[in-house]
Amino acid sequence: MTVSTVSDSRSSAIASARIKVWDLPLRLFHWLLVGSILLAFVSAEEDSSLGAWHVTAGWVAAILIGFRLLWGFIGGEHARFADFVKPGRVPDHIGALLRGRVEPSVGHNPLGGLATLALLLAVAAVVWSGADLIGGGDSGEALHEGIATGLLVLIGLHVAAVIAMSLLSKENLVSAMISGEKSAVRHPGAQDAVAAPGFAVPLATLAIAAGAYGVLQVDGQAFTPGAHSEAGEAGGGGDAD
Repeated sequence: MTVSTVSDSRSSAIASARIKVWDLPLRLFHWLLVGSILLAFVSAEEDSSLGAWHVTAGWVAAILIGFRLLWGFIGGEHARFADFVKPGRVPDHIGALLRGRVEPSVGHNPLGGLATLALLLAVAAVVWSGADLIGGGDSGEALHEGIATGLLVLIGLHVAAVIAMSLLSKENLVSAMISGEKSAVRHPGAQDAVAAPGFAVPLATLAIAAGAYGVLQVDGQAFTPGAHSEAGEAGGGGDAD
């Protein structure tokens, strides 16, 4: 083997080196939440063929939000709020963006961290307003739809920001949230993220089960698609949202 071949092999190995960033529970949460929100939006219209799943999708999103709040304290390194909720760094980050000097971030960048919190709060608000409608509360359908529209705007901004940051930082952020890994070359000196402690997954599983139980106490038909629509029709056309 020639020196040139050895050098090429080493260069190839370095270029393909990866670091672990996002743990599996966080990635599952992310894509399940994407799916539940998408289902909730496409099933929102009364004449939608998926309308029976609207309420169920909302309750699934509620349980996922509960999981994420817990995982933000006991999850892997970059899943923890302490790792990315740093408002004091936002001005410098925005300044760097305006100067076109974007440095790749191992976890969430400062602005992305605040966006994550905003999205979690918005989803929680949509679920609250929808649950209030089911329970006969006075929040009103207009409020529910208004908050949902605000969430849609935030999601649009989030997607646009992910695309923009992927281009500016030359790093595929969507792929990273699928594989959980990023290029080591783009983050020299970075180490694999510290994994969640051993008790984290069992505790999170119990929290999810407790969340599902709590949802059923509030709405016994939460996970029965179409139950609310049928109840509304039987009662004279009540709203199913």
